Amino acid sequence: MNIFKYPFWILYRVWFYVLVIIPILVLLPLLLVSITKEKWYPLFFRLARIWSKTILVGMGFNWKIDRFESLEEHKSYMFIANHTSMIDIMLMLVAVKNHPFVFVGKKELAKIPLFGYFYRKTCILVDRSSPKSRQAVFLRAQKRLQSGLSICIFPEGLVPEEEVTLSTFKDGAFRLAINHNIDVVPITFYDNKKRFSYSFFSGGPGTLRVGIHKFLKTGHLNNGDTRELNKTAYDIIFKSLLAQ
Repeated sequence: MNIFKYPFWILYRVWFYVLVIIPILVLLPLLLVSITKEKWYPLFFRLARIWSKTILVGMGFNWKIDRFESLEEHKSYMFIANHTSMIDIMLMLVAVKNHPFVFVGKKELAKIPLFGYFYRKTCILVDRSSPKSRQAVFLRAQKRLQSGLSICIFPEGLVPEEEVTLSTFKDGAFRLAINHNIDVVPITFYDNKKRFSYSFFSGGPGTLRVGIHKFLKTGHLNNGDTRELNKTAYDIIFKSLLAQ
């Protein structure tokens, strides 16, 4: 009966937050140095991957990544994925290596103690209720892309309800990819909802499967093709979730 799992779930959730904080405290001097200059962001990215692996391993997770196409060195990409869990950020950092990217994320996460400080300093924050904020995202993302970094966006724009397989994608990630002529990399997280969703009394250790799909080219597209690119990316992730 689930009633016997409740104490485990409570401890499991508390342990997650402990794991979020401990690596930050251990790595704090290096983290502070890594955010002092934008050109040192790749160092921060490597430290963030250490932080992510520590959390995932500490939670009893292992991961299996299927790559259907390889990333090219010194090339920027738009990484997108379905969003169902607090561990999506960590798994994205683990799945994509040697290609430093910057998250575009909701500003509310900046309020989390300690984590929020580095999140605010390194990510592109967006207030989805503000058209002015959404426009500022494009300008900041353009600057990061010009410096050779990639961008990561969860295009659903929110975490859907538990019963929803995949919410409708927003256009921002795809418009940005077209404007900057960068490939869109669709990524599917198959097990994050089952292993550690936002539902408090759920989850547990196990394997996290990741599918990094064939890239979507944008060199031949213009802004009028944004919706079609959006639909193509959505269908890839949605169908892969249904086929699992």
